[in-house]
Amino acid sequence: MYMFQISSTEIHRMTCNFQPPKNPKFPSPTSNIQLLNSQLLLYLCALIMAKRKLQQFAEFKELDKTFDFPYDMKGKWKQDVFQNDNPLVLELGCGKGEYTVALSKQYPEKNFLGIDIKSNRMWRGALTAKELGITNAGFIRMIINNLTAIFDEAEVDEIWITFPDPFPKDRHAKHRLTSSTFLPLYKQVLKPGGVVNFKTDDTPLFEYSLEVLKEHNITPQEVNWDVHGNSDSHPHLREIRTYYENKFAAQGRTIKYLRFTF
Repeated sequence: MYMFQISSTEIHRMTCNFQPPKNPKFPSPTSNIQLLNSQLLLYLCALIMAKRKLQQFAEFKELDKTFDFPYDMKGKWKQDVFQNDNPLVLELGCGKGEYTVALSKQYPEKNFLGIDIKSNRMWRGALTAKELGITNAGFIRMIINNLTAIFDEAEVDEIWITFPDPFPKDRHAKHRLTSSTFLPLYKQVLKPGGVVNFKTDDTPLFEYSLEVLKEHNITPQEVNWDVHGNSDSHPHLREIRTYYENKFAAQGRTIKYLRFTF
């Protein structure tokens, strides 16, 4: 395990360069020292976190089936990476890869690729896959807008979008992963009849997604407004939970699910 080391020189530099704010609310020397110590502690914590992220970036690249903007892999994922012809499933905005890892364990007859822009997040999923001996899961650092540059036409069998950023402001609607910006990308990389699965706790985002599908003349195959309250929900919808899903469910939010094809 990587150990963080901050040298005495670094600490000396930080303490010498640190300037406590001039604030009349802290007139006494004792208060100023306390403020200095608390601010210095925050600075040290931030430095440790930054170092840890850099370490995770480096470790991610060394783990099996991890990729960084792999434009040269277009059309070759099954053949070169998984060395089989099993269905290829993507999780977009996978974060720590919890869903990708869980699905790969439950469906060993399929290949899974988690996609996110932050490899320090996916490091956790890639490491878990290694520790569990999972060979049908991988992770890609990339921008989802570049999906068609990294996957060939009809190369993908299924897509999962789990708890994406809802981008609640209207001016940011184009960044929502169920917006008209992304649907044509999904359609291009999916095989005919390929499925998109969408799971969220955000009611406005769910309603927005249904409206977008309506605009594209797409009739959902399934609309589930309460995954955990509906006894007809597929077991993997109820049993596979990410950190955020558990957090949102604990707050009393209902989890919604939507499945559609083009």
